[in-house]
Amino acid sequence: MEYVIVGGEMLERSLATVDVEDRGYQFGDGVYEVIRVYNGRMFTGKEHLDRLLESAEKIGIKIPYETVELEQMLKRLIEKNGLTLGTVYMQFTRGTSPRNHAFPSNVTPTFVAYTRKVDRPVGSMEDGVKAILVEDIRWLRCDIKSLNLLGNLLAKQKAVEAGCFEAIQHREQVVTEGSLSNISIVVNGVVRSHPANNLILNGISRQKVKEICDRDGIPFIEEAFTVEELRKADEVFLTGTTVEVTPIIEVEKQLIANGRPGEVTKKLQKLLKAEIEKECGTLA
Repeated sequence: MEYVIVGGEMLERSLATVDVEDRGYQFGDGVYEVIRVYNGRMFTGKEHLDRLLESAEKIGIKIPYETVELEQMLKRLIEKNGLTLGTVYMQFTRGTSPRNHAFPSNVTPTFVAYTRKVDRPVGSMEDGVKAILVEDIRWLRCDIKSLNLLGNLLAKQKAVEAGCFEAIQHREQVVTEGSLSNISIVVNGVVRSHPANNLILNGISRQKVKEICDRDGIPFIEEAFTVEELRKADEVFLTGTTVEVTPIIEVEKQLIANGRPGEVTKKLQKLLKAEIEKECGTLA
């Protein structure tokens, strides 16, 4: 039996309901997070939950729980569903009220969470993936992990229709991020990633890779790069909760370097795996 959390209460999924006038459903008025689960344990759970509360604060949603309370609820949900490898998804909307653009007063946020089995993308990490380029048409507060993902969905669909895994977005000629990931390049052994400002979501995996680089002496700079620099890079990789560190070996049918995962990318994969195992136990 699969269980979910609605409004802080754990119940069978078949019994879960959300009101039709919930502002998340009608306006996308809410925030969310996805946390990776390995061996039944959340990886970087606190970091994700802290960001959830930060996103909520940025749009004026008052979440009625502390990080530690949310963490305990999610742990119980993972255990209840017997999840060993996968993800736990959670979101808060502003709540339910008669439809009106203005924020309602005295409304209780709606909290929903569920789990899903998701394998590690071992094949993609070993062989690399293909990507296309798309114009970044999203709003100017991409630092907020909001429910408004239509721009990301349109970009991802274009990638799927082109037979590619990811769509690399750019504003004019400056690369921002992927439809579901952060994008980094490697030039002469130096990792470059777009600055963590309002134009990208500062991914938890991206932050973890930066920590690893700083610790292990791999040069990492937060500096914007262009589409042309992306095409000429020695290596390109994406980072994300479900994709870990995945090489991009081809962009717009043009090979990146020799079309094989690069040495820096492969090193970061191993170092990130070690961090996961330190927190969650040995991976198969």
